[in-house]
Amino acid sequence: MNPFKTWLDDARRAPDVRHVDTCDGIRAMAILIVGWFHIWQQSWLYPSLTVFGREISLDPLVRSGYMWVDIMILISGFCLFLPWVRAREEGRPLPATGDFYARRLMRIEPSYLLALAIMAAVAIVRGAYRSRADMAQDLLAHLTYTHTFFYKTYYATPLGGALWTLAIEMQLYLLFPLLARAFLRLPATTLAAMVGISLAFRGWVAANVEDVSLYFNQLPAYLDTFALGMAAAVAHVRLSGKRHGALQRLLCTALSVLMLMLLWRVARRQASCPGTEAIRLGQMANRLSMGLLGAGLLLCSAHAGLLLRKVFSNPLTRFVSSVSMQFYIWHQTLAVWLLESGLIPSQSATPNYDGEHVWQLAFTAACFIGAFAVAALLTYGFERPAAKALGRRRDALRGRAEKEKGA
Repeated sequence: MNPFKTWLDDARRAPDVRHVDTCDGIRAMAILIVGWFHIWQQSWLYPSLTVFGREISLDPLVRSGYMWVDIMILISGFCLFLPWVRAREEGRPLPATGDFYARRLMRIEPSYLLALAIMAAVAIVRGAYRSRADMAQDLLAHLTYTHTFFYKTYYATPLGGALWTLAIEMQLYLLFPLLARAFLRLPATTLAAMVGISLAFRGWVAANVEDVSLYFNQLPAYLDTFALGMAAAVAHVRLSGKRHGALQRLLCTALSVLMLMLLWRVARRQASCPGTEAIRLGQMANRLSMGLLGAGLLLCSAHAGLLLRKVFSNPLTRFVSSVSMQFYIWHQTLAVWLLESGLIPSQSATPNYDGEHVWQLAFTAACFIGAFAVAALLTYGFERPAAKALGRRRDALRGRAEKEKGA
């Protein structure tokens, strides 16, 4: 087999509407930046990169890394809606609502419950709860995915701080079948409504709420991000049905690079926000920009030239993408536990604040290596086997019910 011919055939092939390969790379990039931000909060390592003798500070990217949660939610809207758009285009029945909910629960719930059990056990052993009532409230809120509604269970919880995103995702899953059908029937109207609700909500919060900490990351503030992911799915399926020439590939490659450059500009702007409240207000103000640029990157990279597609779709990005949920659930908690354990040798009691560079490098590397090791172990040793077992159990129950109905 001629490798050059294989690559050439790959370059000419129309994008797959079932699995968008470059989406793996964008998800990997987003999860790595978010993870880097949370680890940076513990290490205070200010990163830089030397290119041709010129030092480029990556501090703005890391300091504003929380913004890439928006890209993760955008990707969720894109990937969830893709099968619905494909079914409509191919004239097949839409996915069943019950099947959608079952698949989401089978994939997320076992891992989420395991994480809560371990984190709660550690919190109890360490005496992190002031009372049984506080513990009961915290666990109940997390079990019902309502912990973002209360300050105590959102900010003061000893459970994983990153778990708030799963609450937003589950709330979106609850609404998704309704949103999907509305988007298919009235795409422009639904997109405008979802964007309008988010802009109105964020505008009202910014203008009327003195402390936005409990509001800026609620579900209404993310509807436009999710909607833009859904719109990108529609555009991707439509474009995938057309022939892809060299000019289109070149244009999409250039646009992808442009989107990345503009995302860097947004990161720099957000990183310059002075103070916690300004950061939260800036995050709301920049969310539409993140959504538009992220949707553009998703769409253009999927239709770009071979080189850029290989940058986003390769064994490394596919691995990171495959373990991304477990990495996201555990990375921040593991970083906090590692810092508190003192396992990384240091000269001072507070090496992060004192800027011990050797310790900072060792701590950062240990956090990433440990988080990915745990993520891989849980993904392939628990998450996927649990989902398969639950799927088989569900199929067996469904088959039994059909037999009883037939009898």
